[in-house]
Amino acid sequence: MNIELTGKTAIVTGSTQGIGLAIAKGLAGSGATVVVNGRKQSNVDAAVAEVRESAPDATVRGVAADLGTAEGCQALVDAEPSADILVNNVGLFGPQDFFDTPDDDWQHFFDVNVMSGVRLSRAYLPGMEKKGWGRVIFISSESGLNIPADMIHYGFTKTANLSVSRGLAKRMAGTGVTVNAVLPGPTMSEGVQGMLREAAEKSGKSLRDTAIDFVRAERPSSIIQRPAEVDEVANLVVYVASPLSSATTGAALRVDGGVVDSIA
Repeated sequence: MNIELTGKTAIVTGSTQGIGLAIAKGLAGSGATVVVNGRKQSNVDAAVAEVRESAPDATVRGVAADLGTAEGCQALVDAEPSADILVNNVGLFGPQDFFDTPDDDWQHFFDVNVMSGVRLSRAYLPGMEKKGWGRVIFISSESGLNIPADMIHYGFTKTANLSVSRGLAKRMAGTGVTVNAVLPGPTMSEGVQGMLREAAEKSGKSLRDTAIDFVRAERPSSIIQRPAEVDEVANLVVYVASPLSSATTGAALRVDGGVVDSIA
């Protein structure tokens, strides 16, 4: 199976580190022109250099914009008016008790995790429809199905990603444009490592061993019994972004290590 994306332009939001950066590298390695995004120009520049190093022949650009705002989304669209592939990856997460989560935090998570994808899909889908080809991928989470008691505000936004992606797939029916959601489980991204660093320091264990302990304690239904690597998530996204996935749309595709205990 050869994934060939030469001639396609892919925008990956929130791609200066973690899963987003791995996706950007995977798409660039398959021949796509890749647009990297983050809030800080220095981080964007570093990520662009890292993607170029991984795929020396690729065309890679960067746009610094805060996609948690309408103005930031418009800045990205102004800089990159068209795209063949849009990966709505940017997102926030973190444990916080429901009774300690104020309205402003709920709104911030909604703006970043949900409205960024809504705004950018609204901007780029019409152009994809005119060309008769396009891919929009929302990075949701197994937490959108298994709502964590300590991250209700986060799980809610990941469920919203599933609703928006399924509805948009129906809206784009018959156009040659597919819309899907990919659901990672616990993954060894910088964000997860940061969340677990204090526990690792207290226990004296490595971050990897601490992450394995976390999965087994907090996600005991995991079948792989470990966190995924960012490249394992990116591999699925690259396939879904390719012409090979043409009959897959409106789907919630899990790369969660089997955490969601369902056969459907």
